[in-house]
Amino acid sequence: MPLVLFQRDDCHLCDLALEVLAAARAPEFESVFIDGDAALEARYGERVPVLRDGAGRELGWPFDVAALERFLG
Repeated sequence: MPLVLFQRDDCHLCDLALEVLAAARAPEFESVFIDGDAALEARYGERVPVLRDGAGRELGWPFDVAALERFLG
């Protein structure tokens, strides 16, 4: 299941999300920076970080290890 983490440059919350992903030993994921992409900025704006799975489900911040594990199933 491909995972994508939508984030911004210089985003403290994004850094925290990366720490949660590491703590949960989440599978590999792609980091997509929304800065400069009008469509992604319109969709995610200040909601980042947002983790999306291959089925299109999204887990928005804030999330912890337990919530991430439930999301990943």
